[in-house]
Amino acid sequence: GQLMEFGGGPVQPGGSLRLSCEASGIAFNFYDVGWYRQAPGNAREKVASITPNWNSYYSDDVKGRFTIVRDNARLTVALQMTNLKPEDTAVYYCYAARPQDRSFWGQGTQVTVSS
Repeated sequence: GQLMEFGGGPVQPGGSLRLSCEASGIAFNFYDVGWYRQAPGNAREKVASITPNWNSYYSDDVKGRFTIVRDNARLTVALQMTNLKPEDTAVYYCYAARPQDRSFWGQGTQVTVSS
């Protein structure tokens, strides 16, 4: 299985960015999928996720600003980010996980929020 992220880059505070993650080689429909991020010097933290039953989770830091979108037909999970803040600057990783199976991770994509 493989995950590949797209869509990172620089953005000004208050701006928007959409990250996309494409999966291949896994039974995507059966996996929890979502996004983590890691800023320099910080631990990797969970940002958002969505289950096969369409239950979503958002960290308190991003609730109301980020939206996770799952497309089982296209094997993709996207993260729509709005009202971005400098503290959102990090490498963003998509993942796919399910019980009793290994997890899959993308290679990461850099998001830099700066004026």
